[in-house]
Amino acid sequence: MIKDVASINSLMDLSGKVAVVTGGANGIGLGIVYRLAEAGASVVIADLNKAEADKAAAEISAKGWKTKGAGVDVSSEEDVKRLVGEAVADFGSIDILVNNAGIYPNIPVSQMTLTDFEKVINVNLKGVFLCTKYVSEQMIKQGKGGKIINVTSVDALHPSMIGLAAYDASKHGLWGFTKNSALELSQHKIWVNAIAPGGILTPGVEHLQKAAPVPQGVDMTKVMEAFMAKIPMHRMGEADEIGKVALFLASDMSSYMTGSQIVVDGGVLLS
Repeated sequence: MIKDVASINSLMDLSGKVAVVTGGANGIGLGIVYRLAEAGASVVIADLNKAEADKAAAEISAKGWKTKGAGVDVSSEEDVKRLVGEAVADFGSIDILVNNAGIYPNIPVSQMTLTDFEKVINVNLKGVFLCTKYVSEQMIKQGKGGKIINVTSVDALHPSMIGLAAYDASKHGLWGFTKNSALELSQHKIWVNAIAPGGILTPGVEHLQKAAPVPQGVDMTKVMEAFMAKIPMHRMGEADEIGKVALFLASDMSSYMTGSQIVVDGGVLLS
């Protein structure tokens, strides 16, 4: 016999929870912010571009949901400390952290400088460490547990293209960091999981596609056709499709999960 269980609505309800989403002003981050706010969480939209974060917060707050923009460089320890302090001052706690901020410059190793490599690692890996360290300290102090969600990539499991060696290194590292921090923080009832997106159509990806130099003799239409052919669903993903998975991991729907990574890639790793 099935015992009495919580209703779907109560499992997905984030009322009274406070979430911080880094890189939340657009793209995947904004898709995540939208779903968490819709579920009732108060959301701090943390982004390097504070003007964009404030704009996104205003648009979502207009729906009657609680959001606030915050400027932060996740690779700066002082910035991250300030972000945590502001979130607690504004909303009283932090219950959910989504480490989404990331960069993905396309530079082959032969052309990459040390500065190029360090910039990617500083944002994509050091930034997650800093946010996890200071937010988990706050969660432990609160004594209520919490949820930490790291946005990795299918590149954490398999390289997608030449030019992303630094990005792939950061995402492989982030997957390892996710698993080990899940072990460490489980004693405090803080569950740490990851989402590995495949090709998601975001403003950043569109800009990269338009700005990237095209080698002589290369037909980009055929390149994109070949890329799409590798995706069994034959389309790019949408930011909301990551947002829905983030909501699952942030809610009680994922109550028995930690140290896991959910791949959301339209089936591309099958190829």
